[in-house]
Amino acid sequence: MNHLSRRKFITSSVAGGIALSLFDNLSAHASDLSGKRVGIIGLDTSHSIAFTKALNAATPNPEFDGYRVVAAYPHGSKDIVSSTKRIPEYIEEVKKFGVEITGSIKELLSKVDVVLLETNDGRLHLEQAMEVFKAGKRMFIDKPVAASLSDAIAIYKASEKYKIPVFSASSLRYIKGLESIDKSKVLGADTFSPASLEKTHPDLFWYGVHGVETLYTVMGTGCQSVTRVSTPNTDIVVGIWADGRTGTFRGTRSGKHDYGGTVFVQDGNKILGPYGGYEPLLKDIVKYFKTGKVPVTPAETIEIFAFMEAADESKRQGGKSVLLETVINKARK
Repeated sequence: MNHLSRRKFITSSVAGGIALSLFDNLSAHASDLSGKRVGIIGLDTSHSIAFTKALNAATPNPEFDGYRVVAAYPHGSKDIVSSTKRIPEYIEEVKKFGVEITGSIKELLSKVDVVLLETNDGRLHLEQAMEVFKAGKRMFIDKPVAASLSDAIAIYKASEKYKIPVFSASSLRYIKGLESIDKSKVLGADTFSPASLEKTHPDLFWYGVHGVETLYTVMGTGCQSVTRVSTPNTDIVVGIWADGRTGTFRGTRSGKHDYGGTVFVQDGNKILGPYGGYEPLLKDIVKYFKTGKVPVTPAETIEIFAFMEAADESKRQGGKSVLLETVINKARK
């Protein structure tokens, strides 16, 4: 064997050895993932990338307990340009983390144990969630849980029918400052977040939901009515709770893109912020995958979306007070 042939032989042998080693490692890793294979529906949101990077990191947070994203179905929004244009880039991004791209939700469900429904377009969530429910798999649904209050209610009805607990939450539920608040002493709260609009979704469903969820995290359920003041750059929604407390949400479309608020408690005022990232939410998602126990009740999520739907109705009526019960009853028909 001449020098050149010998070098080619050694090179190919080394390459073959590396390939076999990688194959053995992947096979061993796959066997370790029993029950912990995560699938993503929708690669049209940065959340999909953030969750994949966290779960599939070289040294992930031990609280993620070995859950890894193994497959993704990329679609996803169809006619929301800001979302659809991300898909090709995000496909390549998750592939770097060993994620397989599937051609359908059905194919995805055959390869995973649990699901992150990340599709940015809430109009598709009910249809996509139904496939997951019928497959009997636990699922987290990212915001917005749906693009209508009626669809949100339908998702939770399906959850009951198929006996698959499901929850939805914004990462703003975990904004810094909340951990120091005794919610039993909360007298009221003002929260704020961006509230950019998307013509395919009710006004606050698209982005204002983040600040509304922060409001509900400290106030809890029990809002009876809302009124809304709306200008091109700002929305202000005032909610009145059954016990007489008030909570307000300020949605901004100009100025700094920021999140926060003030919570009024019996022993003083507390400031919320800054935003704490995705990991606190992801820890709760993993706990839910493991136990089936949801950290946010269906009743709370439905009321959050009723609050926003009532705010839309108040806007349509020129700022009149609208009862949440009215919009919920209408959505259930």
